[in-house]
Amino acid sequence: MNHVLVVDDDPQILRAMRITLRARGYSVAVAASGADALAGAAAQPPDLVILDLGLPDLDGVEVIAGLRGWCQAPILVLSGRSDSSDKVEALDAGADDYLTKPFGMDELLARMRALSRRVGAPDDQPVVTIGAASVDLAARRVTVEGEEEPLRLTPTEWHLLEVLVRHPGKLLSHRQLLLEVWGPGYETAHGNLRLYMAQLRRKLEPDPARPRYLLNEPGMGYRFEP
Repeated sequence: MNHVLVVDDDPQILRAMRITLRARGYSVAVAASGADALAGAAAQPPDLVILDLGLPDLDGVEVIAGLRGWCQAPILVLSGRSDSSDKVEALDAGADDYLTKPFGMDELLARMRALSRRVGAPDDQPVVTIGAASVDLAARRVTVEGEEEPLRLTPTEWHLLEVLVRHPGKLLSHRQLLLEVWGPGYETAHGNLRLYMAQLRRKLEPDPARPRYLLNEPGMGYRFEP
């Protein structure tokens, strides 16, 4: 993940991001508007997009939708909008993660590293490790170190786990997960999601009360953190 496109209408943020990211070895392009962002991405496809939602010409969600028509690069939203509905709208449009301003550069870099880990992961790493458990995506089987028999998961538990581990580091909204696992008509069935996430944590997390791998972002969704 070498080429990063940073989109923000604040020149100070653009300057700080350019300096910081270049110092860490990234190639950086910047854009101060949605139109410039779409044109810049088309001219030089980015490996990662860092996007502010409050742009002078287009709403950031429109930019996400425009990019998602052809660009598969992870999109990390940086925004002063802290309302959960804005975050969920961005995630449902195709963003991969959301960081609220003001933010710490260390956290931003950590989120970037997490997104870089998910690129190509399902094909290149068909076996994913969660603590002492190994999730074999090809064989559709979970084994636990020291246990002779595979871990028993219900079909719904497996489907939910598979969606999460196929997108390591990506924040998936409640709506995305409910549509993917349960299908249309279940977009608001949050109780289903909470129940099955709790069951997966009991089976996979070393300490289900303090999960390390299957993480919750309150009001937004869940992510698998490798």
